[in-house]
Amino acid sequence: MAPRWHATTILAVQHRGGVALGGDGQVTFGQYVLKNDAHKIRRLYNGRVLTGFAGASADAFALLERFEAKLKDFQGNVPRAATELAKDWRMDRSLRRLEAMLIAADREHLLMVSGTGDVIQPSDGIAGVGSGGPYAIAAARALLKHADLSAAQVVRAALEIAADLCIYTNRNIDVEEL
Repeated sequence: MAPRWHATTILAVQHRGGVALGGDGQVTFGQYVLKNDAHKIRRLYNGRVLTGFAGASADAFALLERFEAKLKDFQGNVPRAATELAKDWRMDRSLRRLEAMLIAADREHLLMVSGTGDVIQPSDGIAGVGSGGPYAIAAARALLKHADLSAAQVVRAALEIAADLCIYTNRNIDVEEL
């Protein structure tokens, strides 16, 4: 079996009227770490939208470019841009082959666009993708329930916990907030 790309853990948390999105910096191929300081968090639409991506790098960048174009087309409306991107993803033969996921957030919305073209709004204000996503989500839920932290502090702490558990996640963490 050929080695698989494992590229990240991305986590977003809406809390106390703000949103924070963070990701680690590790990119691996099979059992080898290729890069430990990748930047997978981007600010779009004049800094008003945060995005994070996981999956095959070229696919993630293609997806991110298309999402940015949709944001421009729909004047920064994150739900509309994500929905239109998902429609394209499901209908376009080349997009359907992309192996990537995207989290997009502004102050009011937090959405995941899945590898199957679904748009998902988490009911608890926590979204995670990538190899360590489930670990980071579990940690964020516990931190929100039992600690008095800001959204950015929850994201950083949860990603550090994920890095302790997931071999495809490291502690070189970027966090952005709105």
